[in-house]
Amino acid sequence: MPNLSNSTETLKLNTGAVIPAVGLGTWQSSENEGYEAVMHALKCGYRHIDTAAIYKNEEEVGRAIRDSNVPRNEIFVTTKLWGTQHRDPATALDQSLKRLGLDYVDLYLMHWPAALKTDRITDGNLLQIPENPDGSRDVDLDNWNFVKTWELMQELPKDKVRAIGVSNFSINNLETLLASTGNKITPAANQVEVHPMLPQEELIKYCKGKGIIVEAYSPLGSTDAPILKEKEINDIASRNDVNAGQLVISWHVQRGYVVLPKSVHPDRIEGNLKTFRLSEQDFATINNYSKEHGEKRVVCPNWNPFIPFV
Repeated sequence: MPNLSNSTETLKLNTGAVIPAVGLGTWQSSENEGYEAVMHALKCGYRHIDTAAIYKNEEEVGRAIRDSNVPRNEIFVTTKLWGTQHRDPATALDQSLKRLGLDYVDLYLMHWPAALKTDRITDGNLLQIPENPDGSRDVDLDNWNFVKTWELMQELPKDKVRAIGVSNFSINNLETLLASTGNKITPAANQVEVHPMLPQEELIKYCKGKGIIVEAYSPLGSTDAPILKEKEINDIASRNDVNAGQLVISWHVQRGYVVLPKSVHPDRIEGNLKTFRLSEQDFATINNYSKEHGEKRVVCPNWNPFIPFV
């Protein structure tokens, strides 16, 4: 019987700030679902909430944080800069803070390493995905790149954002950013897709060597949590008398980075926070899962001609 309990694991960012290892992801948690999920998460012990401008739920997330009666300084809050606002992150941050109803966020991430054009936007709403006629995203490569965005993010007021980082950055993109002449701040975090079918070993090792915390989104394989349907995962979970989600989230925590499971169901929100230490054998089995069953990236939108994951 494992020692299953609410995770109290934390990691330290390169800023010195402490970040809880298990946080609540809120992607696709819309309207009142997002509010109720965050309220329940904070009630049952979560102290790390992750959202983004493009999730279009910052208002609900922020309202839940304020209504929870948990002191603001006890909650680690992350939001993200959307691609249509890469040329003006200061305004984007202010708009996110206004939607959240907060004075500051603990971490502000560049959501993707590619800017998006706004030419096709006619209603003034920048929180959308402009697309070309062929369905690809309308990428802004007109004398612009993620290095220039990062240079602007570095100038964001420290009283409004405690740390800055990136998301969906490959090793090559990180190396380009770190080697740029305008770089003065190493990203505090890199939020990327990680799960047993995409363990990201090389990227995690690289980030660790640079003092960049990895955060795992879609830790159960994204929509409908396909990892939880895998027979071998369920067999290991059954042997440990835990559910498959608790097994996989515990595996993430044991690997030494942040994990962001998303749910709007109260029982799953509670269960996802409960972790345990895997045996060496079970830990190794899940580490090698993609070698046995094949590697699979789930979140891979069309950014042509920009290719994020190279």
